[in-house]
Amino acid sequence: MTAKRITIGLLLAASTSSVDAFAPISPTCIHSTTQLFAATDENPTAANNQLANAASLSILAAALLFNPLPSHADGQTKEFKLPPIDQSDKSRCVLNSSKMGQANAARDKLYDLRECNLSGVKGSEYDLSGVIMTKTDVSNANFREAQFSKGYLRNSNFDGADFTNAIVDRATFQGSSLKGTIFANAVLTSTSFEGADVENADFTDSYIGDFDIKNLCKNPTLKGENPTTGADTRLSANCIPGKKY
Repeated sequence: MTAKRITIGLLLAASTSSVDAFAPISPTCIHSTTQLFAATDENPTAANNQLANAASLSILAAALLFNPLPSHADGQTKEFKLPPIDQSDKSRCVLNSSKMGQANAARDKLYDLRECNLSGVKGSEYDLSGVIMTKTDVSNANFREAQFSKGYLRNSNFDGADFTNAIVDRATFQGSSLKGTIFANAVLTSTSFEGADVENADFTDSYIGDFDIKNLCKNPTLKGENPTTGADTRLSANCIPGKKY
């Protein structure tokens, strides 16, 4: 029985530590182990069943620990289901800075700027987190130091817009035109530029994760020179010359 006790103890330890390696040992776990040892002595069949269950839990915990389920940031999410545009709201196409903080794009209602013409708008330092834009024209807009966390910024016109020092994390520009756009010193972590036209854009000193840089450098439109800053587009994104991405 000693060998079986050791085996059971190891399986229980593995199943517990795999799920929460830093959790303190609880009295419940000790009590359960004691009960299992008692069952081993009094009822071998019950002990074998508990041993099998412990082994299954251990295997499952190890699988989750070493092969976690894939997760996607908002910018990499492929599909979104959006509600119909409220065309009856005549004041809809106006920039409104959120007063609830940008961390989770919290708002009291949906911030919908789809199909709005806001070319040249001045939105410097605005908190526009969680904004929805499709077929929106914000070309030549001033978004310096603005916040666009979790922004849905697809199939829109951002040509010549200035995002200097802006926070544009976990957003998606899929299918948008960003020709000549400036992202100098902007935070662009987990933001997708898949299918976007970034010709002549400037990414100088922007914060982009290694994985995001690889995806950006694969974009065939990442070329040219920004007409305002003179920065080389591809070099500004830290794409290594001659490297295949």
